[in-house]
Amino acid sequence: MKIRRLPDHLVNQIAAGEVVERPANAVKELLENSLDAGARRVTIDLEEGGRRLIRITDDGCGMAPEEIRLAVERHATSKLPADDLSLIRSLGFRGEALPSIASVSCLEIASRPVEQETGWRVKVDYGQVTADAPTGMNPGTRITVADLFSRLPARLKFLKTERAELTACLDIVRRLAMAHPHVGFTVTHNGRTLFQSASQSGDLFVAGAGRLTDVLGVEFTDNAIPVDVTREGLRLHGFASLPTYNRGVGDHQFLFVDGRPVRDRLLLGAIRGAYQDVLAHDRFPVVALFLDTPPGFVDVNVHPTKAEVRFENAAMVRGLIVGGLRAGLQAAGQRSSTTVAAAALGALGRSAAQSDAPAPYNPGASFGFQSRPSGGYSGSTVSPRVSDWTVNYNAGAPAAGQPRQLEGFGADFAPHAPTTSSAAAQPLPEQDASEDLTRFPMGAARAQIANTYVVAETSDGGMVIVDQHAAHERLVYERMKASLAEGGIKRQMLLLPEVVELDQIAADAIETRAGDLEALGLVVERFGPAAILVREVPALLGKADVHGLVRDLADEIVHLGEAFSLQEKLHEVCATMACHGSVRAGRRLSVTEMNALLREMEETPNSGQCNHGRPTWLKLQPSDIEKLFGRR
Repeated sequence: MKIRRLPDHLVNQIAAGEVVERPANAVKELLENSLDAGARRVTIDLEEGGRRLIRITDDGCGMAPEEIRLAVERHATSKLPADDLSLIRSLGFRGEALPSIASVSCLEIASRPVEQETGWRVKVDYGQVTADAPTGMNPGTRITVADLFSRLPARLKFLKTERAELTACLDIVRRLAMAHPHVGFTVTHNGRTLFQSASQSGDLFVAGAGRLTDVLGVEFTDNAIPVDVTREGLRLHGFASLPTYNRGVGDHQFLFVDGRPVRDRLLLGAIRGAYQDVLAHDRFPVVALFLDTPPGFVDVNVHPTKAEVRFENAAMVRGLIVGGLRAGLQAAGQRSSTTVAAAALGALGRSAAQSDAPAPYNPGASFGFQSRPSGGYSGSTVSPRVSDWTVNYNAGAPAAGQPRQLEGFGADFAPHAPTTSSAAAQPLPEQDASEDLTRFPMGAARAQIANTYVVAETSDGGMVIVDQHAAHERLVYERMKASLAEGGIKRQMLLLPEVVELDQIAADAIETRAGDLEALGLVVERFGPAAILVREVPALLGKADVHGLVRDLADEIVHLGEAFSLQEKLHEVCATMACHGSVRAGRRLSVTEMNALLREMEETPNSGQCNHGRPTWLKLQPSDIEKLFGRR
């Protein structure tokens, strides 16, 4: 077959396949045009998930009749005044969206500039212009897309259900709404309003916070930390969730580059790196981050739908994201998700409702508490933000990453054999009345429950409950990181070296990485074909479970394989060591140890969650306790 030029209608349909795969793609392209036109209010009307109808109305600058006619031709655009693809500052620029959509639907464009008395309407039916006439309308633009793919059954059959297509359209609107808080958005489906957010006032940071509340809910903003850092012309701003407020999937990570929503692997990897030592590997934070770059720094012309971008200096972008998020998490101090207490109250209410003992009322039903699945906490806010007092209290604390070693809670605070005493609460001896420890943020220790949980009282009559193992695990881990930053982890020699029996593969793995482990304070050597001799351990671990520690490290090294150095996975190895070196559940603590634990938590970064992202403490306000007993 000889080479020939394809007819225009096939060229347009091929281009449409790159730009418009489903209704959500058409919504994205049309919304970007409205935003580029300076719209302050945008209305999106959908029918049948966008398959039957998409109508987008805005109050932007509008188009003259000759511009409308050009807009439905390929590669016609108003967004490249200098014809330089390296200086793109608008959302759209290719000039392909409207003709591509028109080739696979019935497209009508009606527009009126504010300086003209009447508008103009152009209708294109699957690539053929069928109407070109004046029309009455308000200033702005209205674009209607009807019967998308109705004459292309091969494309139509690959669309998903109405609900799935509608969900995809709403996701596009919400992402663009986050990036443009000064624009009001309304979405209707089959005549019913599904989403509405008025234009926000104030600077971009304040307005963005208000818009995120509308889109993601007040629960997110109550459990998020602000991020605003600048480096060499780059600015990263937005909000990121506390580690204890997380999701099981990564679809709640909203990323924007110069106001453009993207799904870039570099940015997602940087977020993962920032949370790697405060969140379990199968949990994901909720973030809304905006990256502003100087002209020419980003190439957005690397993907047909502009979902991916290329940076001039990718390493600097990654460093900015990781550093900015970690600084924000450290500034949050010991703050934990405000929804943790709500989850606890819900569990208590449900427990009371299911109890065999008769009860005059059901606290869970009476007050609407709901239990939440562990790991991803959600619910109404119960306890106040800890950050309200963290800043004042930590004014005299050591620098971030340098937790202070407190008297009575040092390296010798190590696990012993679990006691066999009753699991009932252990009352504490009378304390010195001259020192009111309740004045501290986490209060004064009053009891230990099941040799696992420390109960403290605060000055406002609230109750703080601390998981002693999770809390101490975080404290040990932060000490190890601080020691590494200072030049190395101090070691202590075992009076009698311990022999750890392993299989031959695990013993080979430990022997291969003996040099890396020594830098982390663990001195080992081969002891026969399937055993390892441990001579020294990190001093911070105290009386650590050496056997369990070596076995877990061997499993990690085998899993990482030869391609990785332990230095590359330094924080993961430190987290494993901290877990084995922390005080265990089942250990009875003295009053001095409990109060020392509380005081060091108040001064240690990220102490609101353990190394796996689980909360280390929760607080019940007096009003919460009163609710449980029906006093409110």
